[in-house]
Amino acid sequence: MTETVTAPGRKIYSSVLEATELPRIIRITANLYAATFSLMKLLPARYIVDRAEAAGTLTPGTPVIETSSGTFGLGLAMVCRHRGHPLTVVGDPVIDADLRRRLEMLGARVEIVEDDGRPGGIQAARLARVEELRREHPGSFVPGQYDNPDNPAAYAAVADLVGATLGAVDCLVGTVGSGGSTGGLAAALRASNADLRLVGVDTPGSIIFGAAEGARLLRGLGSSIHPGNVDYTAYDEVHWVTPREAFHATHDLYRSHGLFMGPTSGASFQVAAWWADRNPGDTVLMVLPDEGYRYQSTVYNDAWLRAHDAVPTPNPDGPRLVEHPSDVTDRWTRLPWARRSFEAVTGPAR
Repeated sequence: MTETVTAPGRKIYSSVLEATELPRIIRITANLYAATFSLMKLLPARYIVDRAEAAGTLTPGTPVIETSSGTFGLGLAMVCRHRGHPLTVVGDPVIDADLRRRLEMLGARVEIVEDDGRPGGIQAARLARVEELRREHPGSFVPGQYDNPDNPAAYAAVADLVGATLGAVDCLVGTVGSGGSTGGLAAALRASNADLRLVGVDTPGSIIFGAAEGARLLRGLGSSIHPGNVDYTAYDEVHWVTPREAFHATHDLYRSHGLFMGPTSGASFQVAAWWADRNPGDTVLMVLPDEGYRYQSTVYNDAWLRAHDAVPTPNPDGPRLVEHPSDVTDRWTRLPWARRSFEAVTGPAR
C-alpha cells in the first residue's frame, strides 16, 4: 500500500503551471519513496523562462526555439502559451502523432529533422538546426536544456519539498538525459547532507557515461551527445537498464503500486527498488519523471512490444557489476562511478 506524504495546509494555484510542476512524494515500501511528477520537464522550462524574462533576454513576443523530442518540449509549449511567446520545437521522428498534436494545439511549430550522419547522431542534427534557426531569427531565445545551468538549478524547489515532507535522504536514484534533474536535485539535497549517494540510470546505446553508441528503443533517458549539464563528479554509481527490463518495471510499478508512469520511471523504479532492498537502513528517493498516458500505444501495448522485440522481461538476478563502461552489454549493468570525472572513469579508449 502506498502512502502519500503531503505538506500541511492547502493552496489555490494561480495557474496550471504552478499546480503541475512539483511532484507528489509517495511512500512505496518501508524505505523507498517516489518523487512522482505529472510532467517533470515543466519545472525547468518554467524556471528557464522566468530567469530569461527577469534578465531581459526574453521579452514579450520574443520567439523561442528549442530542441526536444519529448516532455521538455511539451513543458516549454505550456509555458510559452501561457506567457505569449511563439515557440518552435525542433524534434525528430520519435515525436509521435499524439505528442505533436498536443504541441501544435498549444501553438508550437514543430519541425522534424532526420539523422544526417554527423557525429552525435540525431541530437547533433537537431542542435545544428536550432543554431540555423537562431541565425535566421536574430533576437530569438534558445533555452538550451542540455547546457543551461538554470535547468539543474530549477530542482532546488523539489529539494525544498523533499526536505519539508520526507526530511533527510540517503540515496537519490534517477534517469539521466540532460543531467538536470538528478544533478540539480542531488546538489540541492547535499547542501544539508553531503553524504547523499546519487545513482544515475542510463541505457545501453547511450554515450553519456562512456558506453558504446547504438540504437535506443528506451527513450527519455540517455543521449548520443555529452550534455554540459551532466556533472560526472556528482554520481556515486551508474546503472544501464535495457528496454525489456525497464518496460517490465514500468508495468510492475502500475500493477503493484497503482502508479501509471512512463518507461523512464520504470527504469528508475527498477534500480531504486534494488538499492532500497539491499540497503534497508537507507531512505531512498527515486525520481519518476512523467505519467504513462503518452505510452499507451507503445510501452503498454502488447502488439507494439512484440513488434519491437521488447516483450517485458524481469531480471531477478540483478545488475552485473563491471569495471568500465565499455563492458556494458544488453542487460542490466552497474558501475561504481565514485564521483569521478568522465576521463577518470573511461580512461584511454578501449
